[in-house]
Amino acid sequence: MILTPEEWVRQHFIHYLIEEKKYPISLIAVEKKLTINKLTKRTDILVFNNKGVPNIIVECKAPSVKITQETFDQIARYNLKLDANYLITTNGLEHFYCKMDTKNEQYIFLKNIPAYSDN
Repeated sequence: MILTPEEWVRQHFIHYLIEEKKYPISLIAVEKKLTINKLTKRTDILVFNNKGVPNIIVECKAPSVKITQETFDQIARYNLKLDANYLITTNGLEHFYCKMDTKNEQYIFLKNIPAYSDN
């Protein structure tokens, strides 16, 4: 595998999830395929809860790519299919964490995501 700038961000974020937030590696999927409007897409990182239900979607961009509304729109489209609790976008320099408020159909921005034991 070639270590592209985006892949560097992904590998560091996976390390952060495992080492800092204590998510078990067995619950983390990389480039998980999903179909949206007959198109095959892939999540950069998908973290499941201990029941096998999607809990966190992470969209990684290269450090040179600014996180924009378009980035959020992309991860939100994925979440229409996956129904995860948390959405994260990162370029390795900036990280945006949101909790889904499905009742009010909005994001709640957070300073961080809960550790595995807090879920």
